Amino acid sequence: MQWKAIFCATLLSFPLPVLAQQNANKITTDGRQIALLDENIKPEQVLIKPGTKVVSPDSLIVGKQRPATLLTTVQQVNQPDDTSAKNYKPVPLVGQLAYYGNMNAYMVNYCASYINNFGKRLVAVSNKGETFSTIEGILAQHNIPKELEYLAVIESALNGNARSPVGAVGYWQFMSGTARLFGLTVNRHRDDRRNLYKSTEAAAKYLSYLYDKFDDWLLVVAAYNCGGGRLQSAIDRADGEKNFWAVKRYLPKETQNHVLAFVATATIMERLSQYMEPGLPDNFDWASLNYNGENQTTAKNSGSFERPLVKKFGIEEVKKMALVRIDKPVNLQILASVLKEDPHLIGRWNYDYYEYSTHYKAGQTYNLRIPKDKLDTYIAQKGYIQNVSDKMNN
Repeated sequence: MQWKAIFCATLLSFPLPVLAQQNANKITTDGRQIALLDENIKPEQVLIKPGTKVVSPDSLIVGKQRPATLLTTVQQVNQPDDTSAKNYKPVPLVGQLAYYGNMNAYMVNYCASYINNFGKRLVAVSNKGETFSTIEGILAQHNIPKELEYLAVIESALNGNARSPVGAVGYWQFMSGTARLFGLTVNRHRDDRRNLYKSTEAAAKYLSYLYDKFDDWLLVVAAYNCGGGRLQSAIDRADGEKNFWAVKRYLPKETQNHVLAFVATATIMERLSQYMEPGLPDNFDWASLNYNGENQTTAKNSGSFERPLVKKFGIEEVKKMALVRIDKPVNLQILASVLKEDPHLIGRWNYDYYEYSTHYKAGQTYNLRIPKDKLDTYIAQKGYIQNVSDKMNN
């Protein structure tokens, strides 16, 4: 790949510290700190003991509870010259037993603590649907797993104006030297780190470079935070093992937490999004997240892992749905009319909507199901749909 050849040639004469992403204590411009848990959990401190029989909640759903569950065509991004042929490993979410093994209980604990502490913060980020759609489209162009979009969540909360105390800027919190290495302009007059398209394109190239070097997404996230050189030193101290658990103790505390926060965020947004705001029920069955395959989508839809929407509509119909979070009732007839969609389909997909609208209290949310191919129309017209619905309800 041409950009990689240029990068590697430049790297030989460039000081290594520039590559360190020095992302400690990220702070957005509105003062919200992207906090990471103090990682003091022991593997044996399991919230739910193995073998405990609890009722699996009938609420696991397909997709995310935010208005951007789709890949969109990104016209502005050029197709990379050879990444389409790449086969990256999937990102290991909590529950992937083949990856985590006896550390899965540790990750369950961490994920449970994370959703309790930061669930509401993730709800706010999840509403940035258009930003997610753009990032997903660009990552798809590079054949990078979509879960890497959550790296931008823990880096900047998807705030393009975010700036860390050490000078990392933008959605992906690039330091200026690394940004320039990957083709971004950073000067007094222009800073491409704040440009969603350009910075995500650069981030995709950087992630691809790191993956080629370390061959593991958790190590990629670690290198993104502390720098490839520092990660390589940790690997050397771990007798060359390219495994996060082997090198973890040799990494800075902030980097350790950064990796764990990424896994927790990706797991919550992908598989536990309906619990971000209300929190997990006391009897949540963590075993429902467990699977042995390399790819979650191949896990069998049976037993506690079965998901209600799939059970009710079938996997092919669910694939046509996009979930958008609303915090006020809307008129489904108006919605169908604006989307130019069959009102019977909208009503059937939102079979539980009547209960939400009837017992609605200010601030309560609902995951509205609409056709994927109408998502752009909905995003453009959601203000109009809400205004007309409010007038009809008054």
